[in-house]
Amino acid sequence: MGRTALTVVLVVFGLLAVTAYLTLFTVYQTQQALVLEFGKPKRLITTPGLNFKIPFIQNVSYFDKRLLDLDSAPQEVIASDQKRLVVDAFARWRITDPLLFYQTVSDERIARSQLGAFLEASLRRVLGSSSFEAVVRDERNALMQRITEQVNAEAKGIGVNVLDVRIKRADLPEANSLAIFRRMQTERQREAAEIRAQGEEASRRIRATADRQVTVLKAEATGESERIRGDGDAEKNRVFAQAFGKDPDFFAFYRSMQAYQSALQSDDTRLLLSPTSQFFQYFNDSAGGIAEGAVIEVPEGVPDLPEIVPAPEAEELGNNALDAAPADEEADSGAQDREADAGDVDGVTPVTPSP
Repeated sequence: MGRTALTVVLVVFGLLAVTAYLTLFTVYQTQQALVLEFGKPKRLITTPGLNFKIPFIQNVSYFDKRLLDLDSAPQEVIASDQKRLVVDAFARWRITDPLLFYQTVSDERIARSQLGAFLEASLRRVLGSSSFEAVVRDERNALMQRITEQVNAEAKGIGVNVLDVRIKRADLPEANSLAIFRRMQTERQREAAEIRAQGEEASRRIRATADRQVTVLKAEATGESERIRGDGDAEKNRVFAQAFGKDPDFFAFYRSMQAYQSALQSDDTRLLLSPTSQFFQYFNDSAGGIAEGAVIEVPEGVPDLPEIVPAPEAEELGNNALDAAPADEEADSGAQDREADAGDVDGVTPVTPSP
């Protein structure tokens, strides 16, 4: 008896569970449901929750309440200026009337196909009546708004609301893009070459101006330096003339010592001169006088002098050697003084190396 009762209870619970499964259904927040009875719509449920239906007589169709997307394939469109464009667009849509949606397209797959046809037709109408510049740059937002309005007007017939249509890409075809790119590249290269030529011209002009200024500055500096050097030489000559003018004999002696230092330097040098030449007037006589046939004596401790050879030409050659001996303090400006004084010296010959 107890086992039979337990079996009956279990059977009853099983029947209740099957009945509840066939009768109750749940509608979620992202869904809206349409209850059908033998294929005919009976009621629409748009609020989430637990609902019921008649088992084996009624069934439920669910539709998405969320915002859905439609991505169309890229298509070629001819603009009003006969330029070809490759347009890639997408749309955002939502099912607003499930009953009409079920009666016209019944499911999302068919709805997407029809919306794609609506979108392509609208793109061709709107973009075909606009220029290339308007599509790419000037009026793109306004054109997308017009396409959205046209697609939405057609989609209302299937219970769908199209919220937005956007053009992802609107470019020229591949062949046209390459041609335009090459033309743009050529134009940029021409502009670059022109800018480089202008820069080179400016560079040469600036360089020429700088070179001219350098030349002028150098010339002015050289002239100024020569003027200063001339003033210095003049002042030096004046000082020398003032100093040596006080004692002409000492000046003659000083000039002779300089001539000795310049002429008697090399160990293998021979001089052709007369013993009574004016070149040796200070060797034996501190007063500068040389007697006829005088003998020159070299003081002790003085290095050996080069060989002295008498010659009839000594006087003429001695004058030339004396003129060639420069003074240390008058190397640049005392040439005229040396020529004037050299006329008083006789008998010095040029220096010639021995073989």
